[in-house]
Parts: sequence; structure tokens; C-alpha cells
Amino acid sequence: MPGPAQVPRTAVPGQAGVSSPDGAPARPAARSPWADSMDALALFAVDPHGLGGVLLRARAGPVRDRWLHALREALPPSAPVRRVPLQIGDGRLLGGLDLAATLNAGRPVAERGLLAEVDGGVALVAMAERIETGVAAKIAAALDHGEIRIERDGFSTLLPTRFGVVALDESAHDDESVPATLVERLAFLVDLGDLPLREAIEPPPDRECVAAARERLPSVLLDDALLEALCATALALGVDSPRTTIAAVRAARAAAALDGRDHVVEADATLAARLVLAPRATRMPADPETEAEAEPPPEDPPPPPPPEDARDEDPPPDDDMPADDRPLDDRVLDAVKAAIPGGLLALLQAGLQPKSARSAGGRSGAMQRGQRRGRPAGSRPGDPRSGQRLALVDTLRAAAPWQPLRRRERERQASSAGGASRAGRIDVRRDDFRVQRYRERAQTTTIFAVDASGSQALNRLAEAKGAVELLLADCYVRRDQVALIAFRGPGAEIMLPPTRSLTRAKRSLAGLPGGGGTPLAAGIDASRVLADSVRRKGDSAVLIMITDGRGNLARDGRPDRERAQADALQAANELRLCGVQALLIDTGPRPQPAAEKIATAMGARYLALPYADSAALSGAVKQVVASETGTARPRPGRAP
Repeated sequence: MPGPAQVPRTAVPGQAGVSSPDGAPARPAARSPWADSMDALALFAVDPHGLGGVLLRARAGPVRDRWLHALREALPPSAPVRRVPLQIGDGRLLGGLDLAATLNAGRPVAERGLLAEVDGGVALVAMAERIETGVAAKIAAALDHGEIRIERDGFSTLLPTRFGVVALDESAHDDESVPATLVERLAFLVDLGDLPLREAIEPPPDRECVAAARERLPSVLLDDALLEALCATALALGVDSPRTTIAAVRAARAAAALDGRDHVVEADATLAARLVLAPRATRMPADPETEAEAEPPPEDPPPPPPPEDARDEDPPPDDDMPADDRPLDDRVLDAVKAAIPGGLLALLQAGLQPKSARSAGGRSGAMQRGQRRGRPAGSRPGDPRSGQRLALVDTLRAAAPWQPLRRRERERQASSAGGASRAGRIDVRRDDFRVQRYRERAQTTTIFAVDASGSQALNRLAEAKGAVELLLADCYVRRDQVALIAFRGPGAEIMLPPTRSLTRAKRSLAGLPGGGGTPLAAGIDASRVLADSVRRKGDSAVLIMITDGRGNLARDGRPDRERAQADALQAANELRLCGVQALLIDTGPRPQPAAEKIATAMGARYLALPYADSAALSGAVKQVVASETGTARPRPGRAP
């Protein structure tokens, strides 16, 4: 049985382990993702502020809830755990002037922010892939300095705080990523995205063991050989940030403290390198044997003959050293190479640069509409310190009915304290504040999905090009955008991304080819993806599909008319669930029941225009765009 200050780690059957020559407990070189996450959790619980935190990539569900529950069980009961909401203002995050308390007391009263309240605990950053870069920079500055300096609202104060961060990454697309400023300061990158619940079986670390390791941590020492091995491993893996190497050193010391030792051994350094350095690898380490074969051997002079008394001795041993006699750097690096994630390993072996969250630009997802622009639309309860404008008249109107009660309450408090209350002062409290609301029209992007197959290229493709040009001129007046998707042959292609440029649109339309089969399902899928990306930016999307509805290519590209129609109906139902406003224009010589069926499944208007020109097409589209910006939503079915 391990001692009270040791955390037992069992090896996974069938996986190679890393042994330590000094008798320290061996840890396996490759374990399950959940077991690695529990190791990272234990090390983070020992030294939250020193290690910075954990980037936890996992969707909301039982696996993530189990991990967060294990973290709370490992931390001390007195350690605060606070959730940082996505849209948090500087006043709530850092602290500032408490308006209600200041008005009530007649003097400036400071308010502690969330980062000061979480001193000694952990801050959970919800939806970290959408957090603003400014908020991430403020959290990173507090991690670096261990304090918060407030110089705003007419006063200055310094609040010490030491905490760790757990950034919850729920990104579903490559254009979403946690800001690099925050990721660089987090020691562990844990990915539990595809982990089923049945594999989350390893128990969390014991709270008493973690507490004992936290007390032992300041006395844990790391010798120069292991420090050089960690630095060499980081260099071989292409990890250039010195913060990451420092985090690996801190993780190695925390691992030694968990095992009840006051010095770091090779197994501790290997575990730290696997958990901290391996997920951040940007290149495959060079193989020493391959490099030796590639370099020509040096032309050394022939060795001198051995002395007479040494010729009868045993020959020198073979040049192949046993595994235990390899340099320390090579042993640590080999263990880390075995722990590189599979997807990252495939990219590195192919010579491709992995898309790391550290090098991302910090996209914050859907853009938020302005809170100080637009047409006034009344007021609502809120905090003016979050960047919104205070509605002074509405605030006073909300506080006025309560003044007699608050005046009597203030007089009772003053009489009990032996003083006199100040008369003629309006008592405004936190619940009375009202902020101004504004209504700002969202930008509309009109997406044209044009059937450019052989059945449509000769008849209606020219009208579609003319309609796009006419609508683009109209959209320029409204500051809206237009996009174009063409589907034909093997699939669909975005010919014109959302733009207002008339020159760019004409150039793309002039090169729009025609001919081939009709992949109707692929066109609907591409339209749904583009509309979703537009709506994620805070804009509204209108889809205009120009087709005769006679698909003959399935989703896999095979020519099968029946399966193509079934795939198109399925894609149309998926589009309807997204709630995209749509119009399907049937350009066949005669109205097609298949096209009307597709329109009904899409939740779109159906408009049969067998002999319409570009002006008629653009007029129909303008009506749909006008209904999108209005309050009434059109019903699916045939348009009047």
C-alpha cells in the first residue's frame, strides 16, 4: 500500500512503461486519455497558480462534468471556484467603483472583482473559444503578476490574487480557438472531446494526498541533468515558448511531491514532458540513427596499435549500448514521442504544420452587436459599468417609489447608531439602475445557390448571373453582402464569398462554368454551411436557390436519381432546422413537383418562374429579403 502522500498510478496492460534507475515508481509511457487527464488534474491541484491552468477541450456533458467534479474534490474545501461568464465587464472581472454603495455611503466604495474573489482557487472560463481577446489579456496579466492593479473610476488600488484557470473549450470548427495569450500560460492541454463515458473510470486523486504534496512542493529540488533533458526535449519537439518549458519543470516538481519525494527523478520529468510538451509538438524529433547514416563518416587517421600488454585482453564491448545506458535526453524524448496524440502525430509525420491553439488569432465566434449605437429602444435593468449607457431618467424613475421606505430605514439606522441622517439625498441602489437599449439593423447576406448543371447551364445560368449583379447594386445601398454557390458535376463550390465588391462579383460570375450532373444535396449542404458561418458573425442570411429540383447525383457522387432525391430531402430538412430564410426558384420549363417538395422540406417559399429574366428574378429576391428584415416570417409553400 502506498503511503499517505503517494498517489498510486497503475500501468495499462500491454503498454510499455518508463522505469527509473533510482528505484522510483515507474509510470507508463502511454495511457488512456482519461488517465492522462487525471494525472494532469492531480498536478494542477498541487500547484494551480504555478502551472497556470488546464485547457479542457470537451463539450458539455457527463464526461466534462465528471472531470470538473474530480477537480473540486481534489482542491481544498476552502478554495473558491468561480465561473467567468462570456460577456463579463471590466468592473465585475477586475473590480472598480461600486455605484450603489458609493451613492448610499456618500464616498467612493471599491468593489472586489471576480479575479480577486478567486484568490487561492480556480477560475472556470466558460466558452473560452469565444472569449474576447481583451478579457483573455487581463486574465493573463493577473496570472503573470499574481495581483490586480485597478486604476479607474477615480481611485487606485492593488489586490493580490493567485489562482489557476480551467479554460473550457467547446469549439466545433477550425475558425474557433482560445486566444493565444491565455493558452500560452496554461500548462496542460487536455482533449476529452471523443471520450465515451464508459472509459472515464480511473478515480480522481485523493484530497489528502494532494494537500500533503502541496506542503512538500517548496522543498522539492530538480537537478541540472533533468533540467537540461526537459529543455532538450522541448527543443527537439519544436516547442519554442520558454513558458512551456518552465511549466514542464513545475509539473515535474509537482509529480515528485505527489510521490512523497523531495527530489525529481527521471519518471517525474518524463511524466511532465508527456503531459506538457507532447500536445504542443510542432515537429517530429530527428532520429539520431538516420542522421548518422545521412552524414558521411569523418576521415580520421587510423588508430594506433594497442600496447603489447593490452592485446591479450578481452575485446571492447559492442557499440550498441543497452537501453538503460542511453543518454537521459534520449530516454525522456522517446517516452514523449510515444505519447504524442495520434492526429498530431500523423500531421508531424506528413511534414505538415499542426493548427495549434497557441498560434491562433483568438477568434471569438459570433460578433456582438454594439451597445451604444443604433435607434433607442427603451431601457432595461443592468449594470452601466459593463460598457452600456446609463439611462438616468429611467433609473431615477425606478428609485422614486421606494424613497419614503428607504428614508425611514435610513433614519432608523442613524438613530440606532446615535447620529443624524442626511436629508434631501436620493437613495439609489443596485436594483434601480437602468441601461439604455438600442436596436441596430443586422447586415443581411444573400446567398445564391445556382444549379449550373447541364440541364440549366444553357437556359437559366445567364439570368442568374444578371440577377446577382442587379441585386449586388441594390445591396450596396443597404450595405449588405452577396455570395454565390454553384453546384454541378461532383459537388458544390463557393464561387463568390460574401462581398460587396461589384468588380469581384462580375469577375467571379464571368468565370462560372456550366455542365455536368446535378448534385442537389451537395448544393443544399454547402448553402447551409455558408449560412451558418454568416449567422455566427451576428448577421442574417437569406438563401436563394435557383434550380429545377431534378437531382441525379447522390451525396457520395454516384449517379442515382432516386437516392439523389432522398439525399436532397434529407439535406433540405437539415437546412430547415437551422431556421434559414430561403426561396427556391423553379427554373424548369414547367413547374416540377420535386422542386416544390424540396422547397417544403427546406421551409422555403416556392416560386415557379419558367420564363423570367434577370429583372424578374431580382424582384422576387427583393421581396424575400424585405420579409426577412420584417417581423413576419413567410410560410412554406407556393408563393402568390
